[in-house]
Amino acid sequence: MVLLIRKKHLLAAVTGAALLLGAAAVSPRPSADTVSATASAGQVVILDAGHGGADGGAVSDSGVVESGINLAITQRLGDVLSFCGHTVALTREGEDALCDGTGTLRQQKVSDTKKRVELVNSFPRGFLISIHQNSLPGHPTVRGAQSFHNGKGTAETAALSIQQALNDAVNERDKAAKRIDDSIYLMKHADCSAVLVECGFLSNPEETVLLQQPDYQLHIAAAIAAGFCQYCTNEG
Repeated sequence: MVLLIRKKHLLAAVTGAALLLGAAAVSPRPSADTVSATASAGQVVILDAGHGGADGGAVSDSGVVESGINLAITQRLGDVLSFCGHTVALTREGEDALCDGTGTLRQQKVSDTKKRVELVNSFPRGFLISIHQNSLPGHPTVRGAQSFHNGKGTAETAALSIQQALNDAVNERDKAAKRIDDSIYLMKHADCSAVLVECGFLSNPEETVLLQQPDYQLHIAAAIAAGFCQYCTNEG
Protein backbone atom coordinates (compact mmCIF):
# COMPACT_ATOMS: atom_id res chain seq x y z
CA MET A 1 0.00 0.00 0.00
CA VAL A 2 2.86 2.38 0.84
CA LEU A 3 4.47 1.69 -2.55
CA LEU A 4 1.14 2.26 -4.29
CA ILE A 5 0.67 5.63 -2.59
CA ARG A 6 4.21 6.67 -3.43
CA LYS A 7 3.68 5.68 -7.03
CA LYS A 8 0.47 7.69 -7.28
CA HIS A 9 2.16 10.73 -5.74
CA LEU A 10 5.11 10.42 -8.08
CA LEU A 11 2.95 10.05 -11.19
CA ALA A 12 0.86 13.03 -10.09
CA ALA A 13 3.95 15.14 -9.49
CA VAL A 14 5.43 14.36 -12.89
CA THR A 15 2.10 14.98 -14.61
CA GLY A 16 1.82 18.29 -12.77
CA ALA A 17 5.28 19.26 -13.94
CA ALA A 18 4.33 18.38 -17.50
CA LEU A 19 1.21 20.55 -17.31
CA LEU A 20 3.25 23.49 -16.06
CA LEU A 21 5.76 23.04 -18.85
CA GLY A 22 3.02 22.57 -21.42
CA ALA A 23 2.13 26.24 -21.22
CA ALA A 24 5.65 27.18 -22.31
CA ALA A 25 7.41 26.70 -25.62
CA VAL A 26 9.77 23.76 -25.86
CA SER A 27 13.23 24.99 -24.91
CA PRO A 28 16.38 23.61 -26.54
CA ARG A 29 18.42 21.41 -24.22
CA PRO A 30 22.17 21.00 -24.35
CA SER A 31 23.47 18.32 -26.69
CA ALA A 32 25.38 15.42 -25.23
CA ASP A 33 28.74 16.82 -26.30
CA THR A 34 28.17 20.18 -24.61
CA VAL A 35 27.15 18.98 -21.13
CA SER A 36 29.91 19.98 -18.68
CA ALA A 37 32.44 17.47 -17.38
CA THR A 38 31.22 18.24 -13.86
CA ALA A 39 27.68 17.18 -14.75
CA SER A 40 28.91 14.06 -16.49
CA ALA A 41 30.48 12.88 -13.23
CA GLY A 42 26.97 12.05 -12.03
CA GLN A 43 24.18 10.26 -13.84
CA VAL A 44 23.19 11.87 -17.14
CA VAL A 45 20.00 10.88 -18.92
CA ILE A 46 20.91 10.91 -22.59
CA LEU A 47 17.86 11.49 -24.76
CA ASP A 48 18.13 10.39 -28.37
CA ALA A 49 15.64 11.61 -30.96
CA GLY A 50 15.84 8.89 -33.57
CA HIS A 51 16.73 9.65 -37.21
CA GLY A 52 17.16 13.22 -38.52
CA GLY A 53 18.56 14.95 -41.57
CA ALA A 54 18.19 12.94 -44.78
CA ASP A 55 17.04 9.95 -42.72
CA GLY A 56 13.48 10.78 -41.81
CA GLY A 57 12.63 7.33 -40.52
CA ALA A 58 9.13 5.95 -40.94
CA VAL A 59 6.59 7.88 -43.03
CA SER A 60 2.82 7.69 -42.68
CA ASP A 61 0.48 7.26 -45.65
CA SER A 62 -0.34 10.95 -45.29
CA GLY A 63 3.34 11.93 -45.51
CA VAL A 64 4.10 12.53 -41.81
CA VAL A 65 7.79 11.88 -41.15
CA GLU A 66 9.00 10.20 -37.98
CA SER A 67 12.09 12.30 -37.25
CA GLY A 68 10.23 15.53 -36.44
CA ILE A 69 7.87 13.81 -34.02
CA ASN A 70 10.80 12.09 -32.35
CA LEU A 71 12.50 15.44 -31.76
CA ALA A 72 9.37 17.13 -30.41
CA ILE A 73 8.71 14.36 -27.87
CA THR A 74 12.39 14.19 -26.92
CA GLN A 75 12.55 17.94 -26.24
CA ARG A 76 9.47 17.79 -24.07
CA LEU A 77 10.80 14.74 -22.25
CA GLY A 78 14.02 16.65 -21.60
CA ASP A 79 12.07 19.56 -20.12
CA VAL A 80 10.05 17.30 -17.81
CA LEU A 81 13.05 15.27 -16.61
CA SER A 82 15.08 18.44 -16.02
CA PHE A 83 12.19 19.89 -14.02
CA CYS A 84 12.26 16.69 -11.95
CA GLY A 85 15.95 17.20 -11.16
CA HIS A 86 17.71 14.98 -13.70
CA THR A 87 20.74 16.08 -15.71
CA VAL A 88 19.75 15.70 -19.33
CA ALA A 89 21.62 15.76 -22.64
CA LEU A 90 20.28 15.41 -26.19
CA THR A 91 22.11 13.66 -29.01
CA ARG A 92 20.54 16.12 -31.45
CA GLU A 93 18.92 19.49 -30.83
CA GLY A 94 17.47 20.16 -34.28
CA GLU A 95 16.37 18.45 -37.47
CA ASP A 96 19.91 17.76 -38.68
CA ALA A 97 21.57 14.39 -38.20
CA LEU A 98 24.98 14.07 -36.55
CA CYS A 99 26.78 13.25 -39.83
CA ASP A 100 28.21 15.93 -42.15
CA GLY A 101 25.71 15.24 -44.93
CA THR A 102 28.19 13.84 -47.44
CA GLY A 103 28.17 10.40 -49.04
CA THR A 104 25.24 8.11 -49.78
CA LEU A 105 22.23 7.95 -47.51
CA ARG A 106 23.50 4.64 -46.14
CA GLN A 107 26.93 6.14 -45.42
CA GLN A 108 25.31 9.11 -43.69
CA LYS A 109 23.16 6.82 -41.53
CA VAL A 110 26.18 4.73 -40.52
CA SER A 111 28.20 7.84 -39.66
CA ASP A 112 25.30 9.35 -37.71
CA THR A 113 24.72 6.19 -35.68
CA LYS A 114 28.40 5.77 -34.80
CA LYS A 115 28.60 9.38 -33.63
CA ARG A 116 25.56 8.84 -31.40
CA VAL A 117 27.26 5.81 -29.87
CA GLU A 118 30.39 7.89 -29.21
CA LEU A 119 28.34 10.58 -27.49
CA VAL A 120 26.41 8.10 -25.38
CA ASN A 121 29.55 6.25 -24.31
CA SER A 122 31.32 9.49 -23.38
CA PHE A 123 29.28 9.61 -20.17
CA PRO A 124 30.59 7.22 -17.48
CA ARG A 125 27.18 7.13 -15.75
CA GLY A 126 24.86 7.61 -18.68
CA PHE A 127 21.37 6.18 -19.14
CA LEU A 128 20.04 6.23 -22.68
CA ILE A 129 16.42 6.76 -23.69
CA SER A 130 15.91 6.69 -27.47
CA ILE A 131 12.64 7.97 -28.91
CA HIS A 132 11.12 6.51 -32.09
CA GLN A 133 7.81 5.93 -33.89
CA ASN A 134 6.66 2.54 -35.09
CA SER A 135 5.10 1.48 -38.37
CA LEU A 136 3.42 -1.72 -39.49
CA PRO A 137 2.20 -1.24 -43.08
CA GLY A 138 -0.81 -3.35 -43.92
CA HIS A 139 -2.03 -3.34 -40.31
CA PRO A 140 -3.57 0.12 -39.81
CA THR A 141 -5.47 -0.83 -36.63
CA VAL A 142 -2.34 -1.64 -34.62
CA ARG A 143 -1.46 1.17 -32.22
CA GLY A 144 0.12 1.95 -28.88
CA ALA A 145 3.45 2.76 -27.23
CA GLN A 146 6.02 0.12 -26.33
CA SER A 147 9.40 0.11 -24.60
CA PHE A 148 12.42 -2.03 -25.44
CA HIS A 149 15.71 -2.46 -23.57
CA ASN A 150 19.25 -3.54 -24.38
CA GLY A 151 19.61 -5.98 -21.48
CA LYS A 152 22.51 -4.08 -19.87
CA GLY A 153 22.58 -3.04 -16.24
CA THR A 154 19.12 -2.19 -14.98
CA ALA A 155 17.68 -1.47 -18.43
CA GLU A 156 15.01 -4.16 -18.16
CA THR A 157 13.76 -2.80 -14.85
CA ALA A 158 13.55 0.72 -16.29
CA ALA A 159 11.78 -0.50 -19.42
CA LEU A 160 9.19 -2.35 -17.34
CA SER A 161 8.52 0.79 -15.28
CA ILE A 162 8.25 3.00 -18.35
CA GLN A 163 5.98 0.47 -20.05
CA GLN A 164 3.64 0.37 -17.07
CA ALA A 165 3.37 4.16 -17.14
CA LEU A 166 2.67 4.10 -20.90
CA ASN A 167 0.01 1.41 -20.43
CA ASP A 168 -1.66 3.52 -17.76
CA ALA A 169 -1.44 6.77 -19.74
CA VAL A 170 -1.90 6.10 -23.45
CA ASN A 171 -2.41 2.45 -24.38
CA GLU A 172 -5.87 1.03 -24.98
CA ARG A 173 -4.45 -2.44 -24.34
CA ASP A 174 -1.46 -3.30 -22.17
CA LYS A 175 1.79 -3.95 -23.98
CA ALA A 176 4.89 -5.66 -22.57
CA ALA A 177 8.44 -4.32 -22.41
CA LYS A 178 10.80 -6.45 -24.50
CA ARG A 179 14.50 -7.08 -25.11
CA ILE A 180 15.44 -5.33 -28.34
CA ASP A 181 17.00 -7.09 -31.29
CA ASP A 182 20.79 -6.82 -31.48
CA SER A 183 20.49 -5.48 -35.02
CA ILE A 184 19.75 -2.02 -33.57
CA TYR A 185 23.31 -0.65 -33.60
CA LEU A 186 22.89 2.15 -31.06
CA MET A 187 21.24 -0.08 -28.48
CA LYS A 188 23.74 -2.89 -28.99
CA HIS A 189 26.85 -0.72 -28.76
CA ALA A 190 25.77 1.62 -25.97
CA ASP A 191 27.85 0.74 -22.90
CA CYS A 192 25.11 1.89 -20.52
CA SER A 193 21.59 0.76 -19.76
CA ALA A 194 19.37 1.80 -22.65
CA VAL A 195 15.64 1.93 -23.33
CA LEU A 196 14.06 2.57 -26.73
CA VAL A 197 10.47 3.80 -26.75
CA GLU A 198 8.28 3.38 -29.83
CA CYS A 199 5.71 6.06 -29.02
CA GLY A 200 3.06 5.05 -31.53
CA PHE A 201 2.32 3.74 -35.02
CA LEU A 202 2.55 6.03 -38.04
CA SER A 203 0.76 3.25 -39.93
CA ASN A 204 -2.33 3.97 -37.82
CA PRO A 205 -4.09 7.09 -39.18
CA GLU A 206 -5.76 8.04 -35.89
CA GLU A 207 -2.56 7.65 -33.87
CA THR A 208 -0.61 9.61 -36.49
CA VAL A 209 -2.94 12.57 -35.92
CA LEU A 210 -2.44 12.33 -32.16
CA LEU A 211 1.34 12.08 -32.40
CA GLN A 212 1.46 15.44 -34.22
CA GLN A 213 -0.38 17.26 -31.44
CA PRO A 214 1.79 19.09 -28.86
CA ASP A 215 -0.54 18.16 -25.99
CA TYR A 216 -0.30 14.46 -26.84
CA GLN A 217 3.46 14.70 -27.31
CA LEU A 218 3.65 16.17 -23.81
CA HIS A 219 1.35 13.43 -22.52
CA ILE A 220 3.68 10.76 -23.93
CA ALA A 221 6.73 12.56 -22.55
CA ALA A 222 5.15 12.81 -19.09
CA ALA A 223 4.37 9.09 -19.08
CA ILE A 224 7.94 8.17 -20.03
CA ALA A 225 9.31 10.56 -17.42
CA ALA A 226 6.97 9.20 -14.74
CA GLY A 227 8.05 5.64 -15.50
CA PHE A 228 11.71 6.59 -15.40
CA CYS A 229 11.32 8.52 -12.14
CA GLN A 230 9.51 5.55 -10.62
CA TYR A 231 12.39 3.32 -11.68
CA CYS A 232 14.90 5.74 -10.11
CA THR A 233 12.87 5.81 -6.89
CA ASN A 234 12.78 2.02 -6.68
CA GLU A 235 16.48 1.70 -7.47
CA GLY A 236 17.40 4.37 -4.95
